Amino acid sequence: MAAVVGLLFLVLVFLAFGQADVTRNGTQTAADAAALAAAQDSRDQLELTDLLDDLEAILDGEVPPGTPDGCARAADFAGRNEAVADGCTPLNDGRWGFTVEVESQNSMGDSIIEGTGSKHATARATAVVEPRCTFTPGETPAPEPGEEEGEEDEQKPSPGKLLCDSDEWVVDPEEPDLLPDMADLFTVRLAED
Repeated sequence: MAAVVGLLFLVLVFLAFGQADVTRNGTQTAADAAALAAAQDSRDQLELTDLLDDLEAILDGEVPPGTPDGCARAADFAGRNEAVADGCTPLNDGRWGFTVEVESQNSMGDSIIEGTGSKHATARATAVVEPRCTFTPGETPAPEPGEEEGEEDEQKPSPGKLLCDSDEWVVDPEEPDLLPDMADLFTVRLAED
């Protein structure tokens, strides 16, 4: 009889830890989704035409000036995954991205382990925006003989070319519809804190 009671107790303990683990994993999933959503929203709010002057530096890893905040999107995704965003902060280590902290909406649940009924799982995730392209600046044509330096041409030369995987785009500020979108230029991924 004692052996059966002991085995039942062990089963209940394993169930309690299993329930806590499921809650913790779900909360980590919510943190991951929220961080990815914040970084993606920040990326998608930018327009390539606004970045042309700084494009080479940005594709070399610099954070774009005036980077939009994606934290509202993080809170939305945390809520969709049964969690609450406790904090969302842009990275300040030279990377373009966000760190999000979340807490589960539901507690660990009542079990034979005291105090778990009111405990909530917490998790933290960081997502970064990274370039997937390289930029080759265009050559400034030399002035024609008899043409003064600084004289405006009828058509501005291209600032350069973008090479993304096997796709190449000639950047033409006069034709913004032909430029790639931000998702073609930058990828979003989870990263270490």
